[in-house]
Amino acid sequence: MKGQAPSVAELTEAAVRLGPMVRACRGEIEAGRRLPVALLTAMHESRLFKMYVPAELGGLETDPLTSMRVVETIAEEDGAAAWALMIGSTYGIFAAFLASDAAAEIFGAHDAVVAGALRPAGIARAVEGGFVVTGRWSFASGIDHCTWWNGGCIIYDGDTPRRNASGALETVLAFFPATAGEMIDTWETGGLRGTGSHDYAVTELFVPDSHVMSFAAEPRAHGSLYRLPTQALLDNAMAAIPLGIARGAIDTLVVLAGGERPTGSSSPAPLAERMPIQADVGRAEAQYRAARAFLYQSVEESWEAVQAGRTLSIKELALLRLARTHATQAAVVAVDLMYTAGGGSAVYVRNRLERAFRDIHTITQHASMAPGNYAVSGRILLGLTPDRPLYRI
Repeated sequence: MKGQAPSVAELTEAAVRLGPMVRACRGEIEAGRRLPVALLTAMHESRLFKMYVPAELGGLETDPLTSMRVVETIAEEDGAAAWALMIGSTYGIFAAFLASDAAAEIFGAHDAVVAGALRPAGIARAVEGGFVVTGRWSFASGIDHCTWWNGGCIIYDGDTPRRNASGALETVLAFFPATAGEMIDTWETGGLRGTGSHDYAVTELFVPDSHVMSFAAEPRAHGSLYRLPTQALLDNAMAAIPLGIARGAIDTLVVLAGGERPTGSSSPAPLAERMPIQADVGRAEAQYRAARAFLYQSVEESWEAVQAGRTLSIKELALLRLARTHATQAAVVAVDLMYTAGGGSAVYVRNRLERAFRDIHTITQHASMAPGNYAVSGRILLGLTPDRPLYRI
């Protein structure tokens, strides 16, 4: 798949082909808290980390629906592997906003992947030619395999935070080589252990103007992909992960139900013959399929709108946010049903339901996936004005 850009079918087929490798690496991913080198190499060979990078830099500018399907397919095998791919690929969006030379330097290499955090936890003091950056950030998924990092910062002029005309703090995203920062091992978690989402820090680091992106910037690249809100692209791909985990959990329970009695069960009948289990599988399948349809429909409608040159309405943005939230919450219901149905067998690490349960509940703690987002969208559907930006970038 080198040279000519892969087709939509080739990208999705590549994700399917990677399935057995991801499955075989599950224990190594969990124990090492990172993606194994062989899996990373295979992902790079399939150019999956290039899905959101502009074509002018050798990227694929893949449509968002295809990218979501790729991520979801990997999540069916392992949530952490899918999360690392999702973060590493979606951060390619920022290449569309940086100066062309800087974007090529950061994202141009065959194995280029960027890790970081958007939350403005750092300080960027304005100096001639750039900024002096100091800060510590959390949740840098995949940081072990990235050669460039980024960090959200508040701009300071001397000791004074800079504000725009409306009085809001001015924030930027600074990019710097991994060798310029310190990775701080903090990722001891229950779920998504394989993402290796450690903390990292820099102190008094000069970052040139060319390697700093304003959160208010317009994209330099002109493809339709970059006319969608950046945060929506990130969140849509993120929402595909719980759907993939739910699909994997349902499939795992179906196999378990047909072939054995669960550990600790006193009934001689296999799970598949028990009416409560039949109902739980039906409910889980309905939750998964309905939520998936809503998510993909909302993304498809937004994609068609920007391709036609139309700006998304506030209601369309609210539905995007609602769909990603509902996809996560419905996936949690499906996984919990399957975990409970698995009985004592589900508590063992060797059972995929155990990992699915931990991973899906870790995902719910992400601000973009939390149940509170229902109210944000519901407010718009009730005809009220938003009480916060639906998408900040």
